[in-house]
Amino acid sequence: MFEGSDYPKSLDEDLFDSWFEKGRASLMPYTYMLIIWDELENEYFPVYVEQRSEIQSYEKYGSTPERQSLIAAYDLYSESRMG
Repeated sequence: MFEGSDYPKSLDEDLFDSWFEKGRASLMPYTYMLIIWDELENEYFPVYVEQRSEIQSYEKYGSTPERQSLIAAYDLYSESRMG
């Protein structure tokens, strides 16, 4: 997943699916999973948030010089992509 020139590199789908499971299993009442790209580590990682408004605290990939940027946001339970 995340293949093509719009993304820095592809992401293993099994790893991606395991991040959904981890977020749902958390004791915290998370609602959303954000996929973040770390430029220095050259890796993706998940961030879990409770409120939709928290998504806006991350700059989108390709539009920021920041080290970490938002690739995509998903609803943890429906697995639908947000925006």
